[in-house]
Amino acid sequence: MEKNMVNLSINGIRVSVPEGTTVLEAARSAGIKIPSLCFLKDCNEIGACRICVVEVKGARSLVASCVYPVSEGMEVQTNTEAVRHSRKLTLELILSNHRMECLTCARSGECELQTLAKEFGINMVRYQVDHFPHMVEDSALHLVRDNSKCVLCRRCVSVCRKYQEVGVIGPNDRGFQTHISCAFDRDLAEVDCVSCGQCIVACPTGALSEKDDTEKVWAALNDPKKYVVVGPAPSVRVTLGESFHMPIGTNVEGQMVTALRRLGFDRVFDVDTGADFTIMEEGTEFMHRLKEGGVLPMITSCSPGWVRYCEQHKPRLADHMSTCKSPQQMFGSLVKTYYAERAGIDPKDLFVVSIMPCTAKKYEVQREEQRLANGCLPVDVSLTTRELARMISYSGLLFENLPKGEFDEMLGISSGAATIFGVTGGVMEAALRTVVETLTGGEMTPLEFHEVRGLEGIKEAVYDLPGRTVRVAVVSGLANAKKVLDGVESGALHYDFIEIMGCPGGCINGGGQPIQPSQVRNWTDIRALRAKALYDQDAGQKYRKSHENPVVRRVYREYLGEAGGHKAHEILHCTYVPVKEKYRTGECEGC
Repeated sequence: MEKNMVNLSINGIRVSVPEGTTVLEAARSAGIKIPSLCFLKDCNEIGACRICVVEVKGARSLVASCVYPVSEGMEVQTNTEAVRHSRKLTLELILSNHRMECLTCARSGECELQTLAKEFGINMVRYQVDHFPHMVEDSALHLVRDNSKCVLCRRCVSVCRKYQEVGVIGPNDRGFQTHISCAFDRDLAEVDCVSCGQCIVACPTGALSEKDDTEKVWAALNDPKKYVVVGPAPSVRVTLGESFHMPIGTNVEGQMVTALRRLGFDRVFDVDTGADFTIMEEGTEFMHRLKEGGVLPMITSCSPGWVRYCEQHKPRLADHMSTCKSPQQMFGSLVKTYYAERAGIDPKDLFVVSIMPCTAKKYEVQREEQRLANGCLPVDVSLTTRELARMISYSGLLFENLPKGEFDEMLGISSGAATIFGVTGGVMEAALRTVVETLTGGEMTPLEFHEVRGLEGIKEAVYDLPGRTVRVAVVSGLANAKKVLDGVESGALHYDFIEIMGCPGGCINGGGQPIQPSQVRNWTDIRALRAKALYDQDAGQKYRKSHENPVVRRVYREYLGEAGGHKAHEILHCTYVPVKEKYRTGECEGC
């Protein structure tokens, strides 16, 4: 239904916008930026910080433009003396209760509060707390929270509740004692956080950051006894460039490979290859379940945030998850078995580093059920895209000027099917390319499955395969996952195959990706730009189906045997364990 248009003036400029538009949005359409701090479009629209106030003729006081709707004939002023004074005073009061360690803060140079202070010309803080109590909480494997740098914008709270559904954080206490924490101030490790890191990329300051594991990697690179292997995930190649001020969606695969090699890694492989093995194993498992009457729907297990959510919130559906390891874990497993044997290296001397878009991978690499028969965990350290960017900067590499390198071949040839793993729907499309050709025995044209593409949170499609109609769903964001899984449990929804990614939009929007400020996030479709770059790479790949990857064929032929076979299961599969829902049964300590 088409909305009525509303006419108003902003700073004397005539503007016409749809009914229901906020003043903030209307100003943007007129080329006027109104500063904001707590506002995240379609997520956190609460008018709490008061940085975005404006004058509206006839209003009794300044109004928060992010929540104030336009009306016919409204007259708005965004840059009067009263507005500037109010914004600056509000910002000074926020800064008065903020630990200003900007030079040593993980977000220095990328902090929205720091940017606002510069824009407002604040060169001193008139009101300041002399002493901050210890407010750092680092119990989780993936995250550090420092409430002395928190501005109480509630962006993290909103993301955790609205997009991820888990809602494990919120404001505690009142007044000057208000702080963001878990219920009863429990440590994050004691609640059912899924380690997705969406709160980190939503945070405007250094109050939330990933646990930095770069020192572990530097130590391994400097250890002559260690043979250090690295592999980046599919989506990292189209996001890493943002850390070096390159346009969103720039594919920097070649520069990334060169940077990794110059950092000192002994081998630079591609986790895309691990993703191709995931398709081979997952596709085989799905076809087996279809033919043998196995548990359906089968649900993908590539996203560790989703896996943890299922174990904690939907334990009754654990048998529906694929037993395949994620691409990261398959990659590490093959390095410490196949590659170790072929290269004549003791697996215990191999140090495997993954570069991931995801903070949940830091949790996944320490899961005991992933341990190999030789006693090794597949991956030793998982770094986020942001951590790799810091290592590159620290090394003095001029990233944007680096020549384009190529992955080492033994585990470094990928397909386009693996490349699109980085975007929601990519795993499903990659699996369908292989499953359909396997079942039909013919070559598919075209290869694109447009029904499962796009950034919608829930997508559905039906495909007629030989002897069977297959119903599939693609889901991203855990709030959407809950909707679909509730329907599956109740019997209202019927699918054969479901792809679930923990982060909205998939890995391109992971909690470990470069942080974009709200002034970019609110008005630019970041996920679409990153996704397009992956689909463009897929379209130009020599191999676009996982089963055509020559590395995959060679490893199965020489080492693993057939897909889904005994040795493949031993190395590339694992089990997932339902977690007792102690937070919902009243059995937590102290209850």
